[in-house]
Amino acid sequence: MAYSPKSPKNIHFVTLGCPKNRVDSELMLGRLAESGMAFTMEPTDADIIVVNTCGFIEDAKRESVEVILEMAQHRTNGRAQQLVVAGCLVQRYAKELEEEIPEVDTFLGTGAYETINDVLSGIREPGQGISTPTFLHSSTAPRINTFLPHSTYVKVAEGCDQKCSFCIIPTLRGLQRSRPITDIVREAEALAARGVVEFNLVAQDLTGYGYDQNPRTNLANLLEALAAIDSLRWVRVHYLYPRPFSKALLRVLSEANNIVPYIDMPLQHIADPVLKRMNRGRPRRFVEKLLKDIRSTMPNNLTLRTSFIVGFPGETDQDFQELCTFVQEQQFDRVGIFKFSREENTPSYDLPDQVPEEVAEERHNILANLLRESSRDKQAEFLGRRLEVLVDGVSSETELLLEGRHSGQAPEVDGTIYLNDGQELASAGDIVEVEITETHDYDLVGCIHRVIHPAPSRPAHARMDAPNAPALPTNQPRLRIID
Repeated sequence: MAYSPKSPKNIHFVTLGCPKNRVDSELMLGRLAESGMAFTMEPTDADIIVVNTCGFIEDAKRESVEVILEMAQHRTNGRAQQLVVAGCLVQRYAKELEEEIPEVDTFLGTGAYETINDVLSGIREPGQGISTPTFLHSSTAPRINTFLPHSTYVKVAEGCDQKCSFCIIPTLRGLQRSRPITDIVREAEALAARGVVEFNLVAQDLTGYGYDQNPRTNLANLLEALAAIDSLRWVRVHYLYPRPFSKALLRVLSEANNIVPYIDMPLQHIADPVLKRMNRGRPRRFVEKLLKDIRSTMPNNLTLRTSFIVGFPGETDQDFQELCTFVQEQQFDRVGIFKFSREENTPSYDLPDQVPEEVAEERHNILANLLRESSRDKQAEFLGRRLEVLVDGVSSETELLLEGRHSGQAPEVDGTIYLNDGQELASAGDIVEVEITETHDYDLVGCIHRVIHPAPSRPAHARMDAPNAPALPTNQPRLRIID
């Protein structure tokens, strides 16, 4: 049944996947809200259900299918009249999904989500919306922040030109397409005017930002433009592929007051034989030189985050031991560990010497234990220190505490600071001075001494609780990150 202003429909929205997928969902929500749709936290109250899926690795695919099947029950036996499934899983398996889950009315790939209003209004017939991804949003697109009112993700590019042998992203998202700097600056200024304090820049390959443009630009130029905006407090960079860092990039990362000293650079492995099979393009010596350059340029309070894959085809005991030794030597601040996921239509799927699941699991556990010990030691170094902390709000653990993060803690992936003293001084969006009184494996505890930067005032139209604002499903369990 098509939407009509005379018969408003309730929409339940479920998002799975990474922050880049979250941005896509927020853009869809913006379009739907602009057309007068209403939103509900409960699928049982929904006339329309939209699921934005992830299809990157096996665990994410499995969860996406489970959620689609769960929502399909509301389409078959409940109130829901339409079920729309969008995102990476659709881009990858649209035909199979259509055959296996006929309850779905419409499938939208990663290059077609901007047509969601046309689908729901009846302008476009239900069915498949799968095309080569070429779409790139702009600052003028309506968007609703589903995250914290004072924090957001800013997607500065789409797609990827890298050819990593384990990765399906270029197939799902297309080749790299960078947004113009002027457009990103407009979006950042508009978000800051709405009270956003923390800006997390995301792309599939952030280091490669601008290489596809004519005339060519680069990440250093973008960061210099953002650094010039006085109203931006914290700007953090994510997903920096290990390419060469120019002197200009190192300089702006180390000198700009609002670019936090945080580098998120997925390295994936360090043993040269594995890097070669991964088609990462750079050997160990390049990675070590790059890390040395970053650390020598940004020595103060630098946080280095990375991720590694264990159990990649052909990974020997020697390769794995080299990785463990490297991790111990480098003393990264944050590390994500993933077992290799054998993905169809990637070169690594057919590589010889696939590592048995039980071996990959054992290696994952060994490295995780090493990293837990390292994290505990690094956290202990914060005891007694005073840090600038962004207050996120009332703790998810108990209403008696506030929680927040220092600049080395990215949202959703890096841990929390629980604030158990001085809570009356602060509110969400404030940047406060906190003395650390307890340390744990990944989290910290501290007391608030003073407010350094009060949360900016938010205009009524920007507040999520403003009159006539849509009741968005911002805290539903499935609106989460699968990194």
